Amino acid sequence: MTCYEELKARGLIAQVTNEEEISKMVNEGKAVFYIGFDPTADSLHVGHFMALCLMKRLQMAGNRPIALIGGGTGYIGDPSGRTDMRNMMTPETIQHNCDCFKKQMERFIEFGEGKAQMVNNADWLLKLNYIELLRDVGACFSVNNMLRAKCYEQRMEKGLSFLEFNYMIMQSYDFYYLFQHYGCNMQFGGDDQWSNMLGGTELIRKKLGKDAHAMTITLLLNSEGKKMGKTAKGAVWLDPEKTSPYEFYQYWRNVGDDDVLKCLRMLTFLPLEQIDEMDKWEGSQLNTAKEILAFELTKLVHGEEEAQKAQDAAKALFVGGGDMSNVPATTLTEADLTDGSIGILDLMLKCKLAPSKKEARRLVEQGGVEANGEKVADVAQSYTAADFQGDGLMLKKGKKIFHRVQM
Repeated sequence: MTCYEELKARGLIAQVTNEEEISKMVNEGKAVFYIGFDPTADSLHVGHFMALCLMKRLQMAGNRPIALIGGGTGYIGDPSGRTDMRNMMTPETIQHNCDCFKKQMERFIEFGEGKAQMVNNADWLLKLNYIELLRDVGACFSVNNMLRAKCYEQRMEKGLSFLEFNYMIMQSYDFYYLFQHYGCNMQFGGDDQWSNMLGGTELIRKKLGKDAHAMTITLLLNSEGKKMGKTAKGAVWLDPEKTSPYEFYQYWRNVGDDDVLKCLRMLTFLPLEQIDEMDKWEGSQLNTAKEILAFELTKLVHGEEEAQKAQDAAKALFVGGGDMSNVPATTLTEADLTDGSIGILDLMLKCKLAPSKKEARRLVEQGGVEANGEKVADVAQSYTAADFQGDGLMLKKGKKIFHRVQM
């Protein structure tokens, strides 16, 4: 099976502009492709993780990835999938986020001469002269076509700022610039980015002629990844300080039965033949498939040792006999106690089991919190230092989130 055929078999390809030529370039290892990452936070999340897996897969086949950090487009903000305008970030915040991204990306793709490159579009976008851009690039875009673009659809309902309206032109210019200065001949992105990417392809053709080779592929995975990356408490981050390896493991362990095989195909590097065999699995075997998925993805992001610890902790909690020391834990100090005790609502906030006291109260009142196996029935319940000695106090939120508290 060729590289491109495998991408299709794994369910990664949604649309292409020229499948015959694209598949030839990918299979022969001649694609120099980019995927963009806007630095809207100081950590990548699982939506980005899917794109990183694709970059790793293509690099293994001899193609050259370009990780484009949106230090310049970050000043504008991508309006796609948004109903309101993004908060404006300072240059210092944008640079900090870019630095954090690079450290996390290095776990997936190999950077170096003749290998993957990381570039920041601030290097060229911030130098653009507005009048020159209007005359040179703006003339290549039809406002009528831009207004029909999917990326602006939701924003049109509440009002689209002129700032955000420029995003398509900036993203298109990125491909145009990378094509000229880095030999980039292909771009990848989610299906919500299709209009922006076509804009880049058309800009190259209009400015450099019809013979200019610039390919576009959109992926189902980025859009699905953005959905998968959201939980009730926010994004599932790749930074272990934001989402612990155990929480990351449990997130994938708890995917729906209908999604587990799809995730195994799209995100893991297990042979397709092995995954196809799992298609026959039913009932409790699907739980085994979920454990395989969770372990493989945690290993990819956090390393095999952390993946094993997360798996051991899950077995300790749900099966018994595992290593309880790997269960997520918080250590309190005397300063965390008031008059020698701490209330359940404050404790849940301290353990990051709730984002606010209001949410913690709601969880307790609805019977969604347990302490050492007993349901917490009173929002005024409090605990003293003695409750946190030895093995500590085991909190449980909902059916599957455990947290150990010690002193």
